[in-house]
Amino acid sequence: MSILTRLQDKAKSLKKHTVLPEAEDPRVVQAAKKIASEGIAKVTLLGDESKVTELAKEHGLNLNKIELIDPSTSGKLHEFAQEYYEMRKHKGMTEEKAEATMRNVLYFGAMMVKRGEVDGSVAGSLATTGDVLRAGIQVIGLAEGIKTVSSCFMMVIPEFMGEFNKVFLYADGAVLPNPTAEQLGSVAVSTARTMKALVGEEPRVAMLSFSTKGSAKHMDVNKVLEGLETAKQIDPNLIIDGELQVDAAIIPSIAESKAPGSPVEGKANVLIFPDLDAGNIAYKLTQRLARAEAIGPIVQGMARPFNDLSRGCSPDDIVNVTAIAMIMTTI
Repeated sequence: MSILTRLQDKAKSLKKHTVLPEAEDPRVVQAAKKIASEGIAKVTLLGDESKVTELAKEHGLNLNKIELIDPSTSGKLHEFAQEYYEMRKHKGMTEEKAEATMRNVLYFGAMMVKRGEVDGSVAGSLATTGDVLRAGIQVIGLAEGIKTVSSCFMMVIPEFMGEFNKVFLYADGAVLPNPTAEQLGSVAVSTARTMKALVGEEPRVAMLSFSTKGSAKHMDVNKVLEGLETAKQIDPNLIIDGELQVDAAIIPSIAESKAPGSPVEGKANVLIFPDLDAGNIAYKLTQRLARAEAIGPIVQGMARPFNDLSRGCSPDDIVNVTAIAMIMTTI
């Protein structure tokens, strides 16, 4: 059974509810049909009622089994706008601007998530990553103890040291260009939580560097070490170590010689890269050279799931990210 099938099956068992804000996109309508028909989640669509109704007819989606809300005509628009105004008035928000903002499907969907009317949101087939994350951060906010939104990629390696379909999480490969030490620690904890929720394995976290245990001295190494301490403060029970070169992180025999006594023991399954350059390059190299499956980016660090999509996504991509978002409600 593939990891994606396992994720979909796990989502089905949770019986959660997702909102898909970009229902004027045909891909979203196609995805909603599969999500609802296969029981991956209950679905609410957001968009212009006439446009979405036409798309539903075109793609065979039965709207009797799916909730459709047009934010501009919703009876909840004023209520949502007032709540958003109260949240943001200290930053200069006006009541008029709050209502205009809540007509935006991303923000309306985020408010549904914040209020617990749905369990999570999946968007980004039409909107940019920046717009999606901005709505989530402003309305939903960050998880307790976490200082930044980040992302990870689930990398499924066909074979690694005798283990087939080995899963690693790489972070961050999509969101934070040059994280501070404090942000790096938050990324580590967020990714560990994602590993536990999605894969079900005990996270073993390596804070990666070009240095292992003082083999080199540099300000970039210091940042990794400070990030390590931040992660330990957030979650004292986390199995984590650094700074480690990647071979000392994932090969037990090398860990014995380069990092004796490391709690990770060369068995890391969560790899935290020092910056976006390293993370993005590493996941693409792994994908192409090891013929690995790269699932993501998976947005993490918000108080409730608010997941992003690539604008080049397929309907199946939307289905898979929805399954992931529903499972991340268990974090």
